[in-house]
Amino acid sequence: MRPLPIARALPAVAILALCVGCSTQPPQVDHGTSVAAHRAEKDAMFREAQDSPVPKAELDRFVPLAYYPIDPSYRTAAALARLSDAESPAFEMPTSTGQRRQMRKAGKLKFSLHGKPYELTAFISAEDTAARRLFVPFRDLTAGLETYASGRYMDLNRTPTGLYDLDFNMAYQPYCFYDPRYDCPIPPAENRLTVPVRAGERMRKP
Repeated sequence: MRPLPIARALPAVAILALCVGCSTQPPQVDHGTSVAAHRAEKDAMFREAQDSPVPKAELDRFVPLAYYPIDPSYRTAAALARLSDAESPAFEMPTSTGQRRQMRKAGKLKFSLHGKPYELTAFISAEDTAARRLFVPFRDLTAGLETYASGRYMDLNRTPTGLYDLDFNMAYQPYCFYDPRYDCPIPPAENRLTVPVRAGERMRKP
C-alpha cells in the first residue's frame, strides 16, 4: 500500500511501505486491520521522518491524521477500460502551484459504489515509463467541507488483468494540504463524483 509520491516539493518525500507478511504464502489479513496499520505507519512517518510533508511547526495541527471510519462498503472491484498509447498522448495536467505535470491517460476505471455505477479516469505519470502505477485523482461532494477543497488521490499498482481493488478507505489528501510549497496535480473535471465519499483521509473536525 505504498502511496505514489505524486506531490513534489523542494525536499524529497519517502512514504514507508506497509509490509503485510513476507513469506511465499502470506496469511490473510483482515481489511480493517490492514487499513488501520497503514494509517498508523503513515502517522509515524509524518511525525518522525526528516522529509515529512508536514512542517515541524504544524505537526500538532495535522498529526495524527484525520480519517473517516473504515467502511468496507467503500471498497469495490473496478475494471480498467484501457487506452492504447496512440489514444493517450502525454498532456499537461495543471497543479496547485500553477505548474504543469506531464501525464498520460491509462483509461477509465469502471466500478459500482453503493449500487450505482461510476467511472474515474486513471493516469500514469510520464516519468513512469514502465507504467507500473495508476494515479487516480478525484473530487467528491465532501471537497471543501470535510476534505481538501481540490480533491484527494488514490494510487494503484498496475495489474495485467485490468481488474483492480478500488478502496476509497485508502484515499489521501495531497501534500499541498499540509504545505503549499508542494506541487500537486488538480483532479480534472471528468473525475468529479456527484456523491459524497466519506471514506479515507479527511480534514479535522472544527
